[in-house]
Amino acid sequence: MNKEEYKDFYNEQSFKNKLQKFAKTAGIQVVYSALLLYYMMKDPSVPLRAKVIIAAALGYFILPTDAIPDLAPLVGYSDDLGVLIFALSQISDSITTELQEKAKSQLRSWFNDFDEEKLDEIHAKIF
Repeated sequence: MNKEEYKDFYNEQSFKNKLQKFAKTAGIQVVYSALLLYYMMKDPSVPLRAKVIIAAALGYFILPTDAIPDLAPLVGYSDDLGVLIFALSQISDSITTELQEKAKSQLRSWFNDFDEEKLDEIHAKIF
């Protein structure tokens, strides 16, 4: 399936449902990456080209059948994380500090305490 086909699977409600249901299982890095893409999708200053990439990545994330089933312990979200990080690296010029703070704020509301160094690992991969 190519990115045009994956973007057909993305819609805001499906994204929110999956993220809320599996946030703790998926982990901080997956959730942060997905939230960052989500907030970029909603930002009117992000170019259309970037939004096509975002829709494809988030479509893959919410797709019920992916390369590694999400219910598999430890590795179930590794393919999702790879896709999300790849998408972020392709559109990193559109990631603002404000968007990063929105994603971090949502993380803080879902996870009482998390290691911010995990987010630094994501930033090192995308910038």
